[in-house]
Amino acid sequence: MNAAQIERFFATLKAANPAPQTELEFSSVFELLTAVLLSAQATDVGVNKATKRLFAVANTPAQILALGTEGLESHIKTIGLYRSKARHLLQTCRILIDRHGGEVPRSREALEALPGVGRKTANVVLNVAFGEPTMAVDTHIFRVGNRTGLAPGKTPLAVELGLLKRVPAAYLVDAHHWLILHGRYVCQARKPLCSACAVADECDHGRQLKSAAA
Repeated sequence: MNAAQIERFFATLKAANPAPQTELEFSSVFELLTAVLLSAQATDVGVNKATKRLFAVANTPAQILALGTEGLESHIKTIGLYRSKARHLLQTCRILIDRHGGEVPRSREALEALPGVGRKTANVVLNVAFGEPTMAVDTHIFRVGNRTGLAPGKTPLAVELGLLKRVPAAYLVDAHHWLILHGRYVCQARKPLCSACAVADECDHGRQLKSAAA
């Protein structure tokens, strides 16, 4: 994709969804961090079901710690890898209280120092909670970046750096959401819905399909 195609690609996605939002449900930065930490290898729908139960009884680091391991696990056991996630979340809550006054830090370094929080999770928090132009490359964004030709790369980091370099500044803060939603609902893994795709004319894959059909 060249610069003009990338501009049209994001202009089209923005026109269809001017204010994209994460599908994770939260009402505070700590709730967001918790939801993202729990979301690894799980669907947003599944995480939302679990956090709805959890946040009704505990939605601060101190309250989560008060639940203890068994209490926390009982609220999130419907999520995959819930035992390790519970351990990481409890450790994270302790660090937030001991080092950050119970608040979620705003720096990447401090976020990535939290148990269970890697680069992708830190990027989500920095983007969604603090409005920073980061790019959290999950399986959807990795696929879209490569399939469309927007930011090809062999690793999530390569795709992330490619996107940060190629996405126009005007779209950068919301690009993460547009790309995830596009990958989740249109540019799907097994059967991409190219015939219904509004940006197929800008996409390498879409143009290849048109050329083959001509």
